[in-house]
Amino acid sequence: MKTKSKLFVLVIAVIATTTSFAQKKEIKASESSIQWTGKKVTGSHTGTLNLSEGSIVFDGDKITGGEFTVDMTSLAVTDLQAGKGKEDLEGHLNSDDFFGVTNHKTAKLVIKKAKKSEKGYSILGDLTIKGKTNPVKFILTVKGNTASTTLTVDRTDYDIKYGSGSFFDNLGDKTINDEFELAVNLKM
Repeated sequence: MKTKSKLFVLVIAVIATTTSFAQKKEIKASESSIQWTGKKVTGSHTGTLNLSEGSIVFDGDKITGGEFTVDMTSLAVTDLQAGKGKEDLEGHLNSDDFFGVTNHKTAKLVIKKAKKSEKGYSILGDLTIKGKTNPVKFILTVKGNTASTTLTVDRTDYDIKYGSGSFFDNLGDKTINDEFELAVNLKM
């Protein structure tokens, strides 16, 4: 009987030390930020987007998943003063030429793989914009209850081709870069 009790305790101890429990950390959307930068031949524009919801899944100190939803209706231009220029640019970015916000109110990122490195976590995810999903790679830095990254997105992968020199000739100084940058700061 003592041998069975010792064996049982040993089995429980092994299970307890080898079993890990995933922890889902919800993102505080109202305390998080997404800043975008789009460039063109003659300059650039900056703005913001709001996170609707999100979470990162940890197993100990390793990221095992995550999912984020961005409210595309919150798209705002921040480098222009209130007025016609700002309103026109926001309207154009919301139109089908760019993000088609009437039909695509959200964008989504799903973490598929994460590998811890010296710089943070090397993330491979699926990004969905305008109903099109493509893989993205970026480094996510996690410190305490914050996570941050800067990632570059090629808009043409999501059928956003307006003003792209890759698709249209003779645009001259009206050419808009295919890539835009997102600087993301998350609070958990």
